Parts: sequence; structure tokens; C-alpha cells
Amino acid sequence: MIVRASFLSLAMVLALAGCSRFDPNAEPTYGKESGLPSNCRAYVQYAIDAYRARQYTADETMAGLERNCGLFGYTWASGSRRSP
Repeated sequence: MIVRASFLSLAMVLALAGCSRFDPNAEPTYGKESGLPSNCRAYVQYAIDAYRARQYTADETMAGLERNCGLFGYTWASGSRRSP
């Protein structure tokens, strides 16, 4: 029973490790020249920080998140972006 649980745990760890290499949002990325967020992970953190600093209201922050990282968001990887 312990061997089976260990095997399942190992399989889960390997599966998660394998997936993270292909995730364009695994690490925050920023534009080389502009320094602006260029993937959703970086943009979400930017939006949270700006909201906490009271630069934007909750409605403005949510609209920005939807515009950039929503279903048809601008910062999704080009291969996974779908048009309406």
C-alpha cells in the first residue's frame, strides 16, 4: 500500500513538473523596452499592486484584468487566444 501511494505521489509530481515548462504564465514576463507586463501572471500582480496603491478602483482593476487576461485577453499566448 505504501509503495502504491509513493508511486502515485511521484507520478503527480512528475506530471506537474512536466506541465510547468510549457506554461507561458509560469513566470512573470515584462517587455524588454517598455518594462510593461507581457503575460497574465505579471499583469495580475501589477493590477493587484496598483489597486492596493489606490491607483485604480476595483471596477477599473477588474475591467483591466478582463481586457488583458479574460477569455479574449490581449496578453494570452498567441497560440491559445481565441477570437469571438
